[in-house]
Amino acid sequence: MRALAKLDRRLLAAAPWLLAVSVLARTWTLVTGFGNESIDLYVYWALAPHVLDGDLYRVTSPHSPPDFPLPFTYPPFGALVFLPLTWLFWGAAQWVFRLLSVLCLHWLVRVALRSVAPRWSPEWERRSLLWTAALLWTMPVFHTFEFGQVNLVLAACVLAALLARGSRAAGIGIGLAAGVKLVPAISGLYFLATRRWAAALWSLGAFAASVGLGFLVNFSQAEQYWFTLLGDPGRVGPVATAHNQSLRGALSRSLGYDVQMSWPWIVAGVVALVVALFALRAAVRAGDALIGVLSVQFLGLLLSPISWDHHWVWVAPLLVWLVHARVVPWARISLLVLWVPVMCWDVIAFQLSRQPTIWTISRPGWLSLIGWTYPALALLTLVVVAVAVRKPRVVDPVRAPELVPATG
Repeated sequence: MRALAKLDRRLLAAAPWLLAVSVLARTWTLVTGFGNESIDLYVYWALAPHVLDGDLYRVTSPHSPPDFPLPFTYPPFGALVFLPLTWLFWGAAQWVFRLLSVLCLHWLVRVALRSVAPRWSPEWERRSLLWTAALLWTMPVFHTFEFGQVNLVLAACVLAALLARGSRAAGIGIGLAAGVKLVPAISGLYFLATRRWAAALWSLGAFAASVGLGFLVNFSQAEQYWFTLLGDPGRVGPVATAHNQSLRGALSRSLGYDVQMSWPWIVAGVVALVVALFALRAAVRAGDALIGVLSVQFLGLLLSPISWDHHWVWVAPLLVWLVHARVVPWARISLLVLWVPVMCWDVIAFQLSRQPTIWTISRPGWLSLIGWTYPALALLTLVVVAVAVRKPRVVDPVRAPELVPATG
């Protein structure tokens, strides 16, 4: 134990330098590899101005892969949010967005640590830098940088909003995040579970305002998105590709066809909903806001038709919670032993290198089993949270002296 404590002190002392080295090393891997293209960021940058022309959903990115033309898949409000980024030339936009994503990763870690830290101090500030350096090497975070995705920005905004004390700030934050990309709308479940009715109403109002702004800019364009394109996940990407780590993606790879909303998906979805609600109830009863938020986010990732592997940046604050929160040892150890190797090994690239194209649905049995990695671990995590998270026992101050062994 002394050796571990000594190592911890040394790591904390070197935290700023370790973060700098980690950022430089990750930057090198990006600029010398696939990440230098930032193909998803290029979609935002190149196509967002089309929201003002009314043809946002009729154009595709000129830098699309040969087997999949990349369209703009977010609501019109999302394109409006990305407009300031288009005022920069492409190289500057890339680096500004990368810097913003690093800052949001640090903010995500900082908010998570503040929710579990007994008392904030310079030591915890250094610990946040150390965690940021380490999490840059997890696969969902790295793939977010590699593709130039918006996940870290949205996750930081959503976590900060859900843990905010003010109902107005919390609700507006979630409503606008859902207006950019629909998945954060699942966060409203946390407001309902914690009986934050005002925050829920504010989120509905902010989301409605974002939708209304899209219609105001171009009515037919917004109508096309909300009433035609919204129900077509195939437009977002191939449902059964290894990149898609939702229940629908895993089931489709295992069964050999897109299950859509048929009975296999319904059964799996009901199971996910039930275990997530039990996990959320346990978290709320224990007063553990962070794992309550994460339970809701994991449910959203499981139920969404498409949850790309880089959407799973929510595992980052889960690792923070597992290490620093009051968790029973068996739950902490088992989940860390399962999640850490998966986060450090690129299981998605392993699968992609063994499939003919991203559109191929059928997989050999063992490869389909590996394709369950993220959703299976998410379901297991929800079960563990439901079983292991309990309200800390309050010691009766009158009887407390009886619990302290005598000394002297």
